[in-house]
Amino acid sequence: MSKQFTLASKFVALAALSISSVALLAAEVDYTKMTPEELAEYLIFEAGGFKLDQEVQEGGTTRQRMEQDWLQKTCSSIDGTRPDMETLLEVSKKARETITYPEDGIKLGDWKRGRDLAWSGYGFRVGHRVDDHESNDVGGNCYNCHQIGTDRTGGSIGPSLVGYGRIRGDSDAIKKYTYDVIYNSHSAFPCTNMPRFGPSNYLDQQSIADIMAYLLDPESPVNQ
Repeated sequence: MSKQFTLASKFVALAALSISSVALLAAEVDYTKMTPEELAEYLIFEAGGFKLDQEVQEGGTTRQRMEQDWLQKTCSSIDGTRPDMETLLEVSKKARETITYPEDGIKLGDWKRGRDLAWSGYGFRVGHRVDDHESNDVGGNCYNCHQIGTDRTGGSIGPSLVGYGRIRGDSDAIKKYTYDVIYNSHSAFPCTNMPRFGPSNYLDQQSIADIMAYLLDPESPVNQ
């Protein structure tokens, strides 16, 4: 028997085993009796599709990361509808309460480092590839949702940030607004898709200051 045929046989056997496992799982669980919310919870926490005991960078396990907090539950909707205005105002209020400011006030950092962070998604990946915070800085992943500069192509889910500082200036009010949005975007845009970088400790205050500089510094490519 050739080595090639042996490998092919193994793949066929594994595929058959996988199909059998799925069929067995389907026989044990009747998806049709679940609500969309129940099905989502089952697929994430019970079906075995995630390694829920894997340690994550912020401490704890993948299971803990996947469990929604109050804001996530409030803003999540299977059919895509937004909460009513009273709820949105409560979300915004609670978000503002989470914001902490630097002891020496809000200041701009290094726009060059901020550029690197804004165009980096490194930091909290788990699974087959786990990001090591000791080897690289944690990025803001801004480029995935925003067009930031004219020298690279960014995303379009969020508003364009091209000319951010050139249009708005760099007054104390603008610095505070920008800091608040990066720290906890729900303070200004309740139930937005933008991550809460401050409360989650995904970005520290220095990184926020550097990304702010990238957006506001006149010398930054964003404002050219």
